[in-house]
Amino acid sequence: MNQDSPVDFSLQCPIPISDYPTVLLAHGGGGRLTQMLIERMFLPAFDNPVLENLHDGAVLDVEGARLAFSTDSFVISPLFFPGGDIGSLAVHGTLNDLAMCGARPLYLSAGLILEEGLPMEDLWRVVQSMQGAARRAGVPIVTGDTKVVDRGKGDGVFINTTGLGLIPPGIHVSPRRARPGDVVLINGAIAVHGMAVMSVREGLEFETALESDSASLHDLVARVLDIAGEQVHVLRDPTRGGVASALNEIAAQAQAGILLGEATIPIWEEVRGACEILGLDPLYVANEGKCLVIVAQEAAEAVLAVMRDHPLGQEAAIIGEIVEDHPGRVFMRSRIGGMRVVDMLSGEQLPRIC
Repeated sequence: MNQDSPVDFSLQCPIPISDYPTVLLAHGGGGRLTQMLIERMFLPAFDNPVLENLHDGAVLDVEGARLAFSTDSFVISPLFFPGGDIGSLAVHGTLNDLAMCGARPLYLSAGLILEEGLPMEDLWRVVQSMQGAARRAGVPIVTGDTKVVDRGKGDGVFINTTGLGLIPPGIHVSPRRARPGDVVLINGAIAVHGMAVMSVREGLEFETALESDSASLHDLVARVLDIAGEQVHVLRDPTRGGVASALNEIAAQAQAGILLGEATIPIWEEVRGACEILGLDPLYVANEGKCLVIVAQEAAEAVLAVMRDHPLGQEAAIIGEIVEDHPGRVFMRSRIGGMRVVDMLSGEQLPRIC
């Protein structure tokens, strides 16, 4: 390149830069740029004691009851993928956010932004999928809204779902409750959702068909809380940004270190192979039917047994622990005994994944 030639910075990798004049896809990926957008843009504007907890949903005290209130928007591409679609995903995602607050979901709302030209058959499939997911979960959709935008400006359909849930007495779940000595569990194999969507998006074919793990986790979580109660300190569903980003957020909020064991993290071989082919790290790939559970050490084995007894937890495993060393950071012990920093990426390896 001629040294006098102007450099087009729009073509440069976004990772080393923290300030941008426009919004990037990476700002919605659940990584460091998402975190910075929240901290610099939204928290100062909307600052209040409930919001600053930065939980999966707001925990509200209302006339003696503790309610969980959460909202989420879904822009996944493609709309239909192996194991699910944007409709069921929208229901599952908000139910799971309520469950991660320790709540029993009660009601849902649904807002749909439709693009002019969307086939009515596709819309019917999405609506039926939402209804089916809500019915199976036992949580009705009780209100909603519909808007239509010009052709070419909506990518088919975007969905926002909001949920309200009730937190049982004695349950106090928060990222800040993680403490040294706690144990980190997950209810099954990671990175399945992201790779299932990727296979359709990119027209990839693997020896074994991958299907999304999208599912409602509130029944599994309720059983965990029934057995362990106050000993459950943190719940988190590792969606955008995957397990690595979720654990980094927890470590930062708790100001505690997290040590993972690579050999103990469940990953299907076909998912591992697909990630290797595509140059992706499964720790950063989105999940939609997985939850991280951080519990007091004395409750870990009982919680593991309860999870493995549930259809959505048969591959549950203990994958790490909370430690006093390196507060605010996540490390992983490799299969050969070395140590690796598990940092937060700037953005998502796979955008538009939920």
